[in-house]
Amino acid sequence: MARIVIIGGHGKIALQLERLLADRGDEVDAIIRNPDHAGDVTAAGARPVVADIERLDVHDLAEILHGHDAVVWSAGAGGGDPARTYAVDRDAAIRSMDAAESAGVTRYVMVSYFGSPDHDVPEGNSFRTYAEAKAAADEHLADTALDWTILGPSTLTDGEGTGRIDVDPAGSGTVERADVAAVVAEALHRDSTVRRTIRFNGGGTPIAEALG
Repeated sequence: MARIVIIGGHGKIALQLERLLADRGDEVDAIIRNPDHAGDVTAAGARPVVADIERLDVHDLAEILHGHDAVVWSAGAGGGDPARTYAVDRDAAIRSMDAAESAGVTRYVMVSYFGSPDHDVPEGNSFRTYAEAKAAADEHLADTALDWTILGPSTLTDGEGTGRIDVDPAGSGTVERADVAAVVAEALHRDSTVRRTIRFNGGGTPIAEALG
């Protein structure tokens, strides 16, 4: 059993991840901003922790992370406001990495996206702010002493999941959120994923085998 904290605990991937980890016997804390979401988190088998990561400094974040075995970043500003995208997807993410180091939580799994950090999103494209924010966060994580894994799923879709992916494909395709959650759950306990950036589509290889 491991004690895992998920930042962004009410996201579509995070709620499915919470169920997987709870079913496996892990103790899961889920950081959420909106207290109205606590019931959904509890129903998924996790303990809600109400905190606004956009406003917490490294010290306050470290206090929340202390005592855990692993951190999963699954938060995001959701696009739209560029200032908030940088504030959450870049700045808060980087503070969480620094907080993990300060708290002695060495395992860190980042849910990123397929194109990061080497994106080619042009100036003026509405997606560029997100791409820049994620690239900065991922590059910072790779420079830390943490036992990090950066997961880069392709375009997300909904479904029950197939349990199969293709790792490091030639191009971006699609992958179901349920399979992304399963990849995170598998990566957390698999040493072969440490200090790797793993891009993946839905595919034909069982997840455990694909990450081996």
